[in-house]
Amino acid sequence: MVFSSLTFLFAYLPVTLLLYFLVPLKWRNLVLLVVSLFFYGWGEPVYITIMFVSIFIDYTHGLLVEKYRDNDRKARWFVGQSVVFNLLLLGFFKYWDFLADNLLLLTGVQLPASITLAGITIPLRNIPLPIGISFFTFQTMSYTIDVYRRDAPAQRSIIRFGAFVTMFPQLIAGPIVKYKTVAAALDHRVNTAEDFALGARRFCVGLAKKVLLANAIGALWDAQLAAAEAGALTAAGGWMGLAAYGFQIYFDFSGYSDMAIGLGRIFGFRFLENFDYPYLSASVTEFWRRWHMSLTSWFREYLYIPLGGNRGGTAKTLRNILIVWFCTGFWHGASWNFILWGLYFAGWLILEKYVLKSALARTPGWVKHLYTLLVVFVGWGIFAMEDLGVCGGYLAACFGGAPLWSAADGYTLKSYAVTFLVLIVASTHLGKQCWQRLPDRAQNVLAPALMLLALAISTAYLVDGSYNPFLYFRF
Repeated sequence: MVFSSLTFLFAYLPVTLLLYFLVPLKWRNLVLLVVSLFFYGWGEPVYITIMFVSIFIDYTHGLLVEKYRDNDRKARWFVGQSVVFNLLLLGFFKYWDFLADNLLLLTGVQLPASITLAGITIPLRNIPLPIGISFFTFQTMSYTIDVYRRDAPAQRSIIRFGAFVTMFPQLIAGPIVKYKTVAAALDHRVNTAEDFALGARRFCVGLAKKVLLANAIGALWDAQLAAAEAGALTAAGGWMGLAAYGFQIYFDFSGYSDMAIGLGRIFGFRFLENFDYPYLSASVTEFWRRWHMSLTSWFREYLYIPLGGNRGGTAKTLRNILIVWFCTGFWHGASWNFILWGLYFAGWLILEKYVLKSALARTPGWVKHLYTLLVVFVGWGIFAMEDLGVCGGYLAACFGGAPLWSAADGYTLKSYAVTFLVLIVASTHLGKQCWQRLPDRAQNVLAPALMLLALAISTAYLVDGSYNPFLYFRF
């Protein structure tokens, strides 16, 4: 179930809100746990078992880490067990097929497709990926590490801990919520009318970004990719396609994050921001401070800094950047294009840190902005195309390996000109700045009207259209 669906908007969410606010405060974590498990099991009920196992393992290990915190060796041992369990869980479901296929390709060794235990045959290949496993395994790993570092107390209530792990607003696509940021709210939170109103407003903004903006431009990317696969792509068409995908993934994912943050606010939680107008960046380094901030923050805090960060000299810093960005790419998917995408950005970050830093400081702002967008949108091409042959041909067409222009490109550009203009403006601070200049009285009148309008138009699009992909659903 995704947020931008009629089932969620007009069945699941109203019933959930009714149950949550009808019960006493002391029961709300239990309600949140139950409705979140139902949400998760809607598409793949068999994987609820995995969720239960993950909750139990990390809950008990958090208690063990706290119990033996004065015995550093034992505490580290239990933290290690928790981390290894989560990585094995993620590795088996997400990366086993990738490992098996590449091992067969490189060595001719074929890993088993199934195993038999107690007379029961268990398949090991082509197993569907549990939804959101990349997100919730990172969240549960952060819990035991935070307890070990004394950044948060161990959670004594398995109901509260289960609510943290399964919390449906951010369960399947983030933002990645570190336990320490919501620990206090799990134990005690106050639900206010103001929080409900602000959360609902943020949710409607996110819904509009997803349905009215991301979906509106996504079809153009699909068309240009199809043209590339048919050998009919032009350079102009290729760049329009990359721009379309770049805007689609931004409004798709940031819209989902807005909806998640808004829902969290309704239920009394304050999730950290996940996007900060990344397409305004003047360097690739700045872009990654603004894009998917919960993921980059997680890797910085739990991998880059423990590896030594930028301490220990240039060689170690380069090693750490490469490791982190290899993991960042691989986290997104079990495919070589994601690894290449991660290393591609590692290369640019290294260049900016050690080669381009002084040159960028002297470069006009608009040139830096254009350079950043060029690097990022080419990166989105690598990210989007798992077939490296198709990807290579597509990018080659963009850089002169195909005709420059066709009559069809002119028609396409004319058809999408207004859409692109809206997307560009929506990627900037302009809308927010205009809103903030309005008097409070005007904001109070317009806010509910615009919310209802966004909900009504989004609903009309969902009823009328069948194109409603969610790009981060597979992660």
